[in-house]
Amino acid sequence: MEQVIAARMKHVRLGPAAGFHNLSVFPVVGDGPREPSYLTLDEATQQDLVELGEVSEGGSVPNIKIVNKALRPILLIDGEELIGAKQNRIVNLTILVPAQQTLMIPVSCVEAGRWQSAAGGFVPSSRTHYAKARAEKVRQVNVSMRADGARTADQSAIWADISAKASRMGGRSATSAMADLFEQHAAPIEAYVDAIRPIDRQVGAVFAIDGEVRGLELFDTEPTLRRLLPKLVRSYAIDAIETVRAKTKAVRVQQVEAFIEAVAAAAPERFPAIGLGTDVRFEGPSLTGGALVTDDAVIHLAAFHLEEPKTRIFRRSRSRRPDTDDRVC
Repeated sequence: MEQVIAARMKHVRLGPAAGFHNLSVFPVVGDGPREPSYLTLDEATQQDLVELGEVSEGGSVPNIKIVNKALRPILLIDGEELIGAKQNRIVNLTILVPAQQTLMIPVSCVEAGRWQSAAGGFVPSSRTHYAKARAEKVRQVNVSMRADGARTADQSAIWADISAKASRMGGRSATSAMADLFEQHAAPIEAYVDAIRPIDRQVGAVFAIDGEVRGLELFDTEPTLRRLLPKLVRSYAIDAIETVRAKTKAVRVQQVEAFIEAVAAAAPERFPAIGLGTDVRFEGPSLTGGALVTDDAVIHLAAFHLEEPKTRIFRRSRSRRPDTDDRVC
């Protein structure tokens, strides 16, 4: 198990880079095509094989409930946004929900100003949490898992980051929702999505903005990458839009190769997964990441470059004031 990530890296290669404005994407190419043994959350939703909702009528900010009605597992990926219910959330780490089972899964709130039920439960959105904030959330989850096995992030820090990004990008939202920020920049974001298309046998991608590598996403099969690539491109595109300039700096392939080598060399830590498989978490100099592994196969790996070392001691965020309970966002 300790070498599963390094072994996976040895069986992939880089394809020709694609780019749009200041975003560069290097395809990660793997073996021949094969179908996944699971459904993505979007597929399960489209086939009415999943229910997502609050854990109870009162709800709980850091947890939601998923009911898998399918005969196959359902894959939720790190940072995937779920909209509706009492407030929009993001999934704290990649989870493979067993067939025909119900799980309580760890999430973080990305809509600080609402705690009121919308019609129905949750539905998956067309994006993940934006990449720069996902990197810090992954680091926070790693620290939490190492400390006590929990999968929590710093909720206050997530809200503050969304607020700061909205301010920088001129965003407006009555409920401080991350979704509104994406929707207000939908046209330029979709231009990035249209420009970045998957290639044959692509199973992952390395993303770079303004000439610097920002992250790596790797899946076990080509169909999974094809289905989820647009969500991931959107999460990097909104970061790229924030800093785009008339002239852009090119990223060198050597930088990309060095990042992949750093991921492969990072010392892994193993934890029992909430659903199927094993959570593998890793850290390195200016690097953080995690992967879900089942039967020695890397189902999904997400790794990120951290722009600067974080020296602040992580403390579990409490999404409440002294006169309220933790159901209030």
